[in-house]
Amino acid sequence: MKQTNVKPATGKLGILIVGNGAVATTFMTGVLMARKGLAKPVGSMTQYDKIRVGRGADKRYLKYGDVVPLAVLEKDETEKRKYLKGLHKRVYMKDIVERYKLKDDEVLEALIDALSSAVGSLTNPHNLANAAGTLMKRNTSDHTIKNYLYYLEDAYLFVGAKRYDVKGKRYFENTQKYYSMDTGLRNAKLNYRQQERSHLMENMIFVELIRRGYSVDVGVVEMTIVKDGKRQQSQYEIDFIVNTGREKVYIQSALNVDTETKRNQETFSLRNSGDFFRKIVILDGNAKAWTDEDGIVYVGVIPFLLGETEEFRYRPQRD
Repeated sequence: MKQTNVKPATGKLGILIVGNGAVATTFMTGVLMARKGLAKPVGSMTQYDKIRVGRGADKRYLKYGDVVPLAVLEKDETEKRKYLKGLHKRVYMKDIVERYKLKDDEVLEALIDALSSAVGSLTNPHNLANAAGTLMKRNTSDHTIKNYLYYLEDAYLFVGAKRYDVKGKRYFENTQKYYSMDTGLRNAKLNYRQQERSHLMENMIFVELIRRGYSVDVGVVEMTIVKDGKRQQSQYEIDFIVNTGREKVYIQSALNVDTETKRNQETFSLRNSGDFFRKIVILDGNAKAWTDEDGIVYVGVIPFLLGETEEFRYRPQRD
């Protein structure tokens, strides 16, 4: 038998794990990178979710989130809900209480309830302290809530989005929005109440943008409006300002723009931003991308999540 001399490996080394498919390998890589601090533990089960749920079947994604398709494949609704509630209590709550040496989880649970009920709504530690206090029927301090918000973000249960003044080029310090990093855990915590599709879709878009590695803020367009002969300062919101590293993209989440009035309402802040950054409205459903006379792109949430549209990818600006 002829002897073969194998040259030493140079450069980067690729490792092939026999028997593991691309999805399993991606999940394992995501976990290892998160442990080393090289990546955020966000979206490591995204591929699992799309395979288990099926293309376009986003209703189950909104209801059960990322975790259940991987860990619980039973069709029994009760089992899925039971699993998620147990995961929240036995894993997340236990880890936070032990890591930060909390006396109990009562305030933490009340804060999670308050945040889960208000995903995508403007809030601050003072308002959350009042909401948590009402749920617990006892007071808690703004300082405690501020610390607990850090704990929840550190555990990637929630992520905050700061408000950015588009025209004034500054951040607002007093209020921001919080989004749940897994809709399944959020829904289980609320016993599957408050299933507003508009809020859940906005939450889902935010998580997807974070998963893709973008920096995401909430945009504010300040304008002076004349009403009844009086000038008044008003604020209009852009759901997301996405910093791609090369440019900014403005994104608005809307269930539909079926009428001219509705379309004008949803795009008012985009049309009055005073700049020429790309603007996208993500709609409920499977609509292919189209552009209106103002250059605003409209696309369905399903092709956006599945990466089937080119509209969000960077395109160099022409002189």
